[in-house]
Amino acid sequence: MSVSSPIAILTVAGGRGSRAGDGLPKQYRALFGKSILTRTLEALHAAAPEAALQVVIHPDDDALYADAVALLAPGAKARLLPPALGGASRRESARNGLEALASLAEAPEIVLIHDAARPFVDAGLVARAIDAARAHGAAVPGLPLTDTVKQVDGAGVVVATPDRAALRCVQTPQSFAFPLILSAHRAASAGAELTDDGMVAEAAGHKVHVFAGDPANFKLTTAEDFLRAQRQVLGDLSDIRTGQGYDVHAFGPGDKVWLGGVPVPYSRGLAGHSDADVLAHAITDALLGALADGDIGKHFPPSDPQWKGAASSIFLAYAAKRVRERGGIIAHVDATIVCEAPKIGPHRDAIRESLAKIMEVDVSRVAVKATTTERLGFTGRQEGMAALALATVRLPERPPM
Repeated sequence: MSVSSPIAILTVAGGRGSRAGDGLPKQYRALFGKSILTRTLEALHAAAPEAALQVVIHPDDDALYADAVALLAPGAKARLLPPALGGASRRESARNGLEALASLAEAPEIVLIHDAARPFVDAGLVARAIDAARAHGAAVPGLPLTDTVKQVDGAGVVVATPDRAALRCVQTPQSFAFPLILSAHRAASAGAELTDDGMVAEAAGHKVHVFAGDPANFKLTTAEDFLRAQRQVLGDLSDIRTGQGYDVHAFGPGDKVWLGGVPVPYSRGLAGHSDADVLAHAITDALLGALADGDIGKHFPPSDPQWKGAASSIFLAYAAKRVRERGGIIAHVDATIVCEAPKIGPHRDAIRESLAKIMEVDVSRVAVKATTTERLGFTGRQEGMAALALATVRLPERPPM
């Protein structure tokens, strides 16, 4: 595969992220339904839609990487090159990524090298990085220090107070003329302590310029950083929508009813073109309603024979994916089942967990209740079941490209 472009963005995603605590490597941890890596690649593509995207991954992370990029919009996927495999250090991983770019039929003129754990990079920062690489050949984004800095010895005694006006906290993406940084990495000695690509360029004798960074472009390193990231994502998703869903199915022959993807034993089943999961149908309509995207019948018409007997989890997963494709999150789902029987209480937790799995949200964002109509109406006469649902989603003001 070859994606020809004068600009490439190399994302280094081969680390283990141990300081973020137990669990998956931090670049694959979920942030409101999307991994950090997915969000980073989306942001980079939105900032530079024509750039080729090269990712370096750990050799053990093929499946995690495939899941992460599967959620990318088609435009981003079209710019994605096959992943390169990382090395024992970040520097080795960056070099492996550069070598992968060098092997293309047309190597890029400029490369930006970015940390996978910085998902809040924006178009302004990327534009400054590209301009700086063109002007200087080697450049890094930096932020001025606001606190006084002390240099201490091994005993914790202050030995110097550097002038903070001359100091910068350096971020990524760092930007370079591609031949310059490739040759610098190839020339770097194996044992050298070079912690970023700017240092690699410096060690090769190049002048590295600093351009304005962005305080919002922080790196997710600790558990506290993930909490900050959650707050930032919620702040960016300022378009809050609520959708309503309602569905009814009559009882028919059978020995179970499907509710939220869970088979609940009963003396009858529910009649319908699909598996008649009245709860999943109501929630599906609520999600589609929040997006102003029609209803379940528009996307899965009962006249289409392929949906005869289909699992309604397909419909619900599709609606949840539509939310993610718009760059949004499912903030909460609140659903009520209306029936005289079967008893819902013993199955409530299993139903919530099933719905959460189908929608790819935390179970704490799913509420399921049940009520009767005091033997009034069709549900009171045990002729069928109904379900009502409200879904709250949060969307960005502008959808991703």
